[in-house]
Amino acid sequence: MNKQIIKLIRNEPIKLAHLLGFTDMNELHNNWLKRIMFSDDDFTLLAHRSSYKTSTVSIAIALLMILYPNKVIFFMRKTDTDVIEIVRQVSNILSTDLFREIVEMIYDVELRFTDKSAYKLNTNLNVSNKGAVQLLGLGINGSLTGKHADIIFTDDIVNIKDRISKSEREHTKLIYQELQNIKNRGGRFVNTGTTWHKEDCISLMPNKIYYDCYSTGLINKDTLNAIRQSMTPSLFSANYELKHIADEDALFTNPQFFGDDKLLYNGVLHIDASYGGGDGTAFTIIKQVGNCFYVLGKRRQKHVDDCLSEFYLLMDKYKAGTIYAEQNADKGYLEKEMRMSNKIVKSYNENMNKYIKISTYLRANWSKIYFHEDTDSEYLNEILDYTENAQHDDSPDSLASIIRELTGKGKWLY
Repeated sequence: MNKQIIKLIRNEPIKLAHLLGFTDMNELHNNWLKRIMFSDDDFTLLAHRSSYKTSTVSIAIALLMILYPNKVIFFMRKTDTDVIEIVRQVSNILSTDLFREIVEMIYDVELRFTDKSAYKLNTNLNVSNKGAVQLLGLGINGSLTGKHADIIFTDDIVNIKDRISKSEREHTKLIYQELQNIKNRGGRFVNTGTTWHKEDCISLMPNKIYYDCYSTGLINKDTLNAIRQSMTPSLFSANYELKHIADEDALFTNPQFFGDDKLLYNGVLHIDASYGGGDGTAFTIIKQVGNCFYVLGKRRQKHVDDCLSEFYLLMDKYKAGTIYAEQNADKGYLEKEMRMSNKIVKSYNENMNKYIKISTYLRANWSKIYFHEDTDSEYLNEILDYTENAQHDDSPDSLASIIRELTGKGKWLY
């Protein structure tokens, strides 16, 4: 066994990361790699977006498969698609000339895969008689029955859905608790991710270490300001400052959901159009049934002209009829465009203060509103973040406007 290469992996794995092409990684990532690979305890790494934490995890898993080939590594992310991405990255790392040379130096054998698929990897280094593969990946909704592992990775199993939905938070926590049962004696957890809510699954994870956007030095001030301007406060806070915005002063919390498409059929819709700049285009389909409102919301950071074809497909899918649209900003341009596509349009001139409109019509009906499960997270997040000084308000404005039309224009709802 080549002691020199083992010493390099243990003390300076960052040098191997650089040789793999991850040249933006630095001493910070060197410490992460060593902690992930050689810590005896469970721990949780919470680092801001674009900090290379997932790349660090991929490199660490590949090195662990070489150093401890008989150990079983289990990897979980939120969705199957996310899992496939990481398994593929680990496979690509192991397939490099660099890693083949490392294996040759340590074991004097040629590295090859004996089992390789979208969700699992095994190499000829594994001589265990357990019959288990070295790396097994699974989405959060996959079956854990019969699974056992020595090292369990969870990566971003908490996301924006956990901020929006209490049921999603509880489901994620339940799965994380079930993972405890598949850890072999003497095994450990490595968690990486982002906190979205004070009661999300991150709250259960041990030994948390935080690296926010101000402490790593990986994003310069100008870039960080541009990122801040491009998203809602809660998105920036969660993804870059590693904290959630408390709900105490929020106008809107705990949205309700439904999944039956038919509850939206034969409704109406509203478009809050963007014509460039920092605003987005918000699209709301709504159906009133008794005192309840069933809503599908979409938001695109695009000019309205680039959204219409997609919105028309959604109109057809949900059998929506009349389109409501404000004509103050465009002098009737959007109405004309939609009428040319044979759509029924009702335009109106907006003369109501936006904050008053949202804080009355939308807030007064909040408990009666149910959002379709296919509603964009960006649409909902913009509503949950809304305050009088909110920079982004296209989604709450769209929903408040159409509720005002349905309940009686100008009618005070308090």
